[in-house]
Amino acid sequence: MTRIPFPPMQRALVAILRGLKPEETEAVVGALIDAGLTAIEIPLNSPDPFTSIEIAAKMAPEGVLIGAGTVLTTEDVERLDSAGGRLMVSPNVEPAVIRLAAERGMVTLPGVFTPTEALAAARAGATGLKFFPASVLGPEGINAIRAVLPKELTIAAVGGVSETNFADYARIGIRAFGLGSSLYKAGMDAAEVAKRARVTIEAYDRVYGGNA
Repeated sequence: MTRIPFPPMQRALVAILRGLKPEETEAVVGALIDAGLTAIEIPLNSPDPFTSIEIAAKMAPEGVLIGAGTVLTTEDVERLDSAGGRLMVSPNVEPAVIRLAAERGMVTLPGVFTPTEALAAARAGATGLKFFPASVLGPEGINAIRAVLPKELTIAAVGGVSETNFADYARIGIRAFGLGSSLYKAGMDAAEVAKRARVTIEAYDRVYGGNA
């Protein structure tokens, strides 16, 4: 079993750019990187997502993780690899998808909600687990499930998480988050994205001291 480790990051924040168009990619991704975000996910139900991923991967400096969300099939993984993506995020647990992504050297964050799903993802070699929707499980629910999981797994909270509730998760030791609409909504311009990114980073640093 191959398990790719989660890379060291000053802030374990994944920006989710659902709905991003290729022509918007350079400006929006550039704004996020300039603000200090180092992991960016472009979901595959966005317009022409692999083109956007390729643009982002080519412009990203070393140490910035670019990849795809809503990855459902091994064919998606192959296309993601060809586009230069190194982050694979899925809404579900599909062992063949997780294994192939790991074999291609990708960081993998499959979506889970139950202990059964979480343990299946861990057995498949996932880098970490995306607990979604975190707003339904809450910190207490995630913490209860985490008790039975391998300690080396990165645990990320996604769904209903924003700069307003980092502290709730910090109390149970969660430091990684996927952030969607609080950072970006389809059609939003780069200036607004940059503004939201700065607010998010300031809030994260207040809680975690900038050391994820």
